[in-house]
Amino acid sequence: MHPASKLLAVLLTACSTLDLAAATTRPNVLFLAVDDLKPALGCYGDPLARTPNIDRLAARGVRFDRAYVNQAVCSPSRNALLLGIRPQTLGIYDLPTHFRDAYPNAVSFTQTFIQNGYSAEGLGKIWHTGGGNRDDALSWTVPFFAPKGAAYINPSAERKGPPTESAEVPDNAYLDGKTVDEVIKRLDALKGRPEQPFLMMVGFRKPHLPFTAPKKYWDQFDPASFPLPERKTAPDGAPEYAAPSGGELKGYEGMQNALPVSDQAIRHLIHGYYASTSFVDAQIGKVLDALDATGLAKNTVIVLWGDHGFHLGDHGFWCKHSNYEQATRIPIIITAPGMKSGASSSALVETVDVYPTLLELTGQSLPPGFDGMALEGASLVPLLRDPSGPSKSHVLSIYPRGPRLGRAVRTVRYRLVEWKVPGTPADSAEFELYDYETDPLETKNLAAEKPAVVRELSAILSTYPEARKQVVAPAPAKAIGPASAKNDNGDT
Repeated sequence: MHPASKLLAVLLTACSTLDLAAATTRPNVLFLAVDDLKPALGCYGDPLARTPNIDRLAARGVRFDRAYVNQAVCSPSRNALLLGIRPQTLGIYDLPTHFRDAYPNAVSFTQTFIQNGYSAEGLGKIWHTGGGNRDDALSWTVPFFAPKGAAYINPSAERKGPPTESAEVPDNAYLDGKTVDEVIKRLDALKGRPEQPFLMMVGFRKPHLPFTAPKKYWDQFDPASFPLPERKTAPDGAPEYAAPSGGELKGYEGMQNALPVSDQAIRHLIHGYYASTSFVDAQIGKVLDALDATGLAKNTVIVLWGDHGFHLGDHGFWCKHSNYEQATRIPIIITAPGMKSGASSSALVETVDVYPTLLELTGQSLPPGFDGMALEGASLVPLLRDPSGPSKSHVLSIYPRGPRLGRAVRTVRYRLVEWKVPGTPADSAEFELYDYETDPLETKNLAAEKPAVVRELSAILSTYPEARKQVVAPAPAKAIGPASAKNDNGDT
């Protein structure tokens, strides 16, 4: 063989080896989605929280302190996460409308991972299933794992029995514990296939109502230690329709006529929320331990994301279904090989930023989009490298109330909500404005007092297209219920 040919063969062999090494060292992704999780966590400064495992995850990565959802209800929030597109662009604000009935060509981020050679496994609750909605088989390389069982241990409890339960049972008596048992098995199996990069999406149902958790998690707290909300009435001057109805809580046994909630019941429900959060924290700890034990952790991106916040009696509000701070602010924690650890960022970030972030962390290109829509978020990788780096100026959320849509823009200092029927003139809008520098508890709508700020933030909203009306998707082969924007009476 000619010496030059021999050299070329050696180089080609070396390149092939390098390509194989690159292919086998692409980072895995472990995604932890937690239903109704607000930043009531130790790592976010909550002194009452008992969340040592989420806290240790934060110590391994970057904690985002100003993270927000794009709509504070399960299905639209998860659509924004998995499609990277805001609800007002999709025109899906309700629980029952399945995104693929409206957009058959939609590409979820799990599909993008699959197209780029990843396995994609889902367990627990990822897409919103329930309320007439269903999973998306195209998003997984293996069938989705949904644990079998009921929300209650008490055999006499109905599907929506009491809002709380404390039972002397092991963790895997409840659904999230069953999910973690399966996660541990799957991580152990993936350990034997190091050449196959994986995306594992693990969804936890707690601390969503009902607040059901083993008694040992309830026992960590003294109910008397939970302070009552400082503000038990809606913001002064806010439109009456802006408040959530509390219909989700009313659906539980004994709560139908219990609003407003008594002080004793407030403390009990807050106790249940914190106990349920501690229960989920323990499950996350088991997953992190299993990932470490397999040796996969060193090459795995880990994301923790709450799908929206939760009102716990503040303003007299319960559950989510609003544009207010307690419903829209969430935890986002990201750990990634080669990125900062034990750091926090005060940058404004939103759910739609997660999709492009994961693509960049795993070396994938942005997808072309579908039906004229492209990803709307911005990668957070620059902030993972330098958490003190520059932030976007604002984030967006939305919530429907009958024919009106409340489009909200959140800056570091303010939140402006524009309430308007889509397609009607701009001067038909009604506004809410809150100043978190002077009024962090949202006690007063300042729109009438600060017209210059209203104009400034309205100008930001005007740079975005008008929000779409709720889409009415063609009925699927099996009917899943009517599409309606009236989702403020119960997210299941």
